[in-house]
Amino acid sequence: MFYELASPTFGLEEYTALNKVIESGLFTMGENVNEFEKQFAKYHSKKYAVMVNSGSSANLIATAAFFYKKSCPLKAGDEVIVPAVSWATTYHPLQQYGLVLKFVDINLQTLNMDVSKLEQAITDKTKMIVGVSILGNPAELDVIRDFADNHSLYFLEDNCESLDAELNGRKAGTFGDIGTFSFFFSHHISTMEGGMLITDDDELYQLALSLRNHGWTRGQPDDSMLFDKSDDAFSEAYRFILPGYNVRPIELSGILGIEQLKKLPQFTEQRRKNLQLFNELFADDKRFIIQEEHGKSSAFCFPMIISPDVDICRDKLFCALKAADIGFRMITGGNFLRHDVIKHYQYSQVGEMTAANHVHDFGFFVGNHPFDLTEQLHTLKQAIVQL
Repeated sequence: MFYELASPTFGLEEYTALNKVIESGLFTMGENVNEFEKQFAKYHSKKYAVMVNSGSSANLIATAAFFYKKSCPLKAGDEVIVPAVSWATTYHPLQQYGLVLKFVDINLQTLNMDVSKLEQAITDKTKMIVGVSILGNPAELDVIRDFADNHSLYFLEDNCESLDAELNGRKAGTFGDIGTFSFFFSHHISTMEGGMLITDDDELYQLALSLRNHGWTRGQPDDSMLFDKSDDAFSEAYRFILPGYNVRPIELSGILGIEQLKKLPQFTEQRRKNLQLFNELFADDKRFIIQEEHGKSSAFCFPMIISPDVDICRDKLFCALKAADIGFRMITGGNFLRHDVIKHYQYSQVGEMTAANHVHDFGFFVGNHPFDLTEQLHTLKQAIVQL
């Protein structure tokens, strides 16, 4: 395809690193995963990072960790405030742990949660808020952090789409009690499959370590807060303390993360240059709403939404994109309340999801990449200029 939604980012460095692991014969989680965790935590100025096998698993482990805190754990029936637009596995772990979701509409300009509605969402049952930065654009994370602190809520920050974005000089993913990340093929860096949790909280870190690894004590620090170690070495070697999972990453993913993280600053720099050109080409085209940057976006892609007062058929627009060999897709997952799976959820909503519905019905995005897209973006402009 002339203009793809996503593209490979591996070079000689990544293939050399993969061969190093293959030649070692050691593939299960080990020193490369550990090293990537250390480097990723340092990159975000956090104490801890825990790698898992996907961003979805990162959200699962993060949600589970809040349920097993010794003080004020979450429990089934608690309410959690969420934005109406995000990826499915932002929400599924919350449902799977019995939480009741309170959906809040988004801001049509930024595509992130409309924080002006947060006070309407709070009840005496609210115990957590999930903040999501959509498609590289930081949400109002400082406002969400203050709101969480003022109401004694946990703040889970899903940053799977916005690695390397910044707000007020701080990396997105660092505002929450736990921040989560994804390293899927189409994301800012790729480890084939992979995800990460970051936190400064000792207990949440130790819970995440155990939960990703069968609920085992193996890998816990010597002074673990989670259990008291006995002198029976035989029993201690296989001791399980939590109802955990196996979402461990493999060494191939770990070593890829080390190499990709080295390239992330230059990847982001080029993505931002492409974003600047995109904005120059489309900022004055009033037929479309383009995502308003909040803070410093890491420009996952280029969302476009047909303006409410414009009569353009989206299907006709899609035909023009197909004719120009340009890939396109739904904005994240659209309005999650519109998906069949919502029948399995306990939830309520704050008013109408007006903006989320408009994005669902009139929005799409085209890809961004860590290389120059001048030709592709000018072709996009020409493809839709006559609509």
